[in-house]
Amino acid sequence: MFILREATRQDGEALLRLAEHLDTVNLPARRDGVDEILDHAARSFAGEIEPSEREYVFALEDTERGEVVGTSMIHAQHGTRRAPHVYFQLLEEERYSETLDRYFVHQCLRLGYNYDGPTEIGGLILLPDYRGRPEALGKLLSYARFLFIAMHRQVFRDKVISELLPPLEPDGTSVLWEHLGKKFTGLTYQEADTLSKHNKEFIRALFPHDLIYVSLLPDSVAGIIGRVGPHTVGVERMLRHIGFEFAHQIDPFDGGPHFIASTDDISLIKNARRVRAESVQSADNGRPWALVAAAGTGGFRAAGARVIPGDEPLGTAKSIGLTPEVLSALGLRSGDAVWLVVP
Repeated sequence: MFILREATRQDGEALLRLAEHLDTVNLPARRDGVDEILDHAARSFAGEIEPSEREYVFALEDTERGEVVGTSMIHAQHGTRRAPHVYFQLLEEERYSETLDRYFVHQCLRLGYNYDGPTEIGGLILLPDYRGRPEALGKLLSYARFLFIAMHRQVFRDKVISELLPPLEPDGTSVLWEHLGKKFTGLTYQEADTLSKHNKEFIRALFPHDLIYVSLLPDSVAGIIGRVGPHTVGVERMLRHIGFEFAHQIDPFDGGPHFIASTDDISLIKNARRVRAESVQSADNGRPWALVAAAGTGGFRAAGARVIPGDEPLGTAKSIGLTPEVLSALGLRSGDAVWLVVP
């Protein structure tokens, strides 16, 4: 069985192995960086940090093997006065010459900042061997975060953003950065990405603030702006399915697209509800599949499970039947409250 739970300080080695599959600012492939992130997450779950500073990290555990096979994150607020959310706004500029009878629509970039930013979801990694399995582990990793937001709605902002990875070079670098950011900062992509985690001042100081015409960039660079990478296509599809739209913003380093939604309009949050869990002997594959979550003494735990509605249809049922295995994995007893949403 698979459970999405709060990541703890003891998950350092496991998350370091995951980070090696996708070395990013959110989860760097360095033990000190991972330990720092897990310590911050533990204090966030414990409510020891101001809501705007909280960063929640989740671990997907294969309970049969006792191994962590995936992770995902929520940043309660991405964009503050101390560390603004920085992006390129995608704009269009129309030009027409009556003399030549020629008309152009130029795609342009303009640097933007947000000091009172949205909640951000990100950091999703699933080991390759666990992708495409019937347990829909990608959905569990991504979607269960929205149950957490629904359960703690007061902590989060009224918008949620997701920054998706674009196509990158085999060595993990960005062609956009090589042709744009590097020329204005003198930094490598990795250096700039790491520095921006704690200090974005250099972007404001060194990046151009005037319009940048995309047509001046090589076609190979212009072609990746706003596109998702091959491993992120499924994430884009899932986000669109629950209410996200392209924000017409891109990452200023790599050109990856930003997707955004109003928090209360995201279907997984809007339709999440608290019901009573009852123990049932079994729930076969003919039963509806749902995401269920609880926050007991062991912290937040979520699972994908077949459920049996009570006397009413699942959409209005006040109780659901869960197998003893699922109840135990969630740290529940029959009669306890559980959060439920059908993706």
